[in-house]
Amino acid sequence: MTLRSEENANVALPQPGEIKPLTIGPMEIFPPVVLAPMAGITNAPFRSLCRKFSDDRCLYVSEMITARAFVERHERTLQLASFGKDETNRRSIQLYGTNPETLAEATKTLVEEWGVHHIDMNFGCPVRKVTASGGGAAIPVKPRLLQKIVRSVVASAGDIPVTIKFRKGIDDSLLTYLDAGQIGEGEGARAVALHARTAAQLYSGEADWSAITKLKEHVKTIPVLGNGDIFEPWDALRMIRETGCDGVVVGRGCLGRPWLFAELCAALTGEEPPAPPDLGGVVDTILNHAALLADFFGEKHGLTQIRKFTGWYLKGFAGTKRKLPKLHMVNTLDELRELLADLPRDIPYPIAGLRARRCKHAKTQTVSLPEGFLAADDDDLVIEDPDHVDGG
Repeated sequence: MTLRSEENANVALPQPGEIKPLTIGPMEIFPPVVLAPMAGITNAPFRSLCRKFSDDRCLYVSEMITARAFVERHERTLQLASFGKDETNRRSIQLYGTNPETLAEATKTLVEEWGVHHIDMNFGCPVRKVTASGGGAAIPVKPRLLQKIVRSVVASAGDIPVTIKFRKGIDDSLLTYLDAGQIGEGEGARAVALHARTAAQLYSGEADWSAITKLKEHVKTIPVLGNGDIFEPWDALRMIRETGCDGVVVGRGCLGRPWLFAELCAALTGEEPPAPPDLGGVVDTILNHAALLADFFGEKHGLTQIRKFTGWYLKGFAGTKRKLPKLHMVNTLDELRELLADLPRDIPYPIAGLRARRCKHAKTQTVSLPEGFLAADDDDLVIEDPDHVDGG
């Protein structure tokens, strides 16, 4: 039986028919679970790992790809935009950009040459270098610019569904999510997703699920997805029941816990979720993940990528912190195997690992915007995409 935190002790499994499939254009996703696009995380190897745990039942979105860099065929961007051999259907990619024409060109290429099945648009990234360029979470501040961007991508995508993801706003004094949702609906997006935090919050504090409820009340003709604080399958059930949202987007709760998708698939279809792996199973997953990364990026860069995951995987396991300094410097698969070989395999998964924070930012920020951005007339606003903002 799976672990439960105290806050989820009394959450009941759904009744037959309670949880509905999620429909995004021609795609039907059941259970209604989406892997959030995360820079430097949701590359093809990680998506493959999550897919195996959930028998390919969810929607797995790539990390954010910069439209300008994609159009200019930057080698690194093209690699991050690529799909694994196992991604033959539901090829899903998230685009970032600020220029409607560049985004339209990137969309046309993705649809006609890359065979994507879904395009998500990033209007929620809170990272300073993105918002300081007028992108990500800054764009919904300019509703007419947002409208032009969504309209151009939807037109270029043809029959391929386009969705948009955004935050509540810049901060509590500048909330934009209701307008963003209605613009997405009006311009032909097939679903909208809300990370129920402001850009100023980054990943701190608690997600405001009441904002998801409000968005669902305003957006009536397309699905509304909720994102924020899905650490356990029971959280997903609570979010759907409390907000009325049509599905959940799972982000940092799955870092170092790709088996969360197996638990979500079980719980949302009325089955008791499987127990999380013991330490031996976690070690096996780390090694599997590292092998996938090495195969995709090459061993040198792949092992650089696995370093940040090791602490997330081992969260809550007593006595493992001593391993982290060397794990964060690992260079080869053999070295990784050697470092993990002496860990006991039969240690049960710790309840403290369920809701442990797995993110870079535990603080709030003052959101950086271009000079004069708030005062500018967005009908005349021209924003140039930065050369490269993709994760790594």
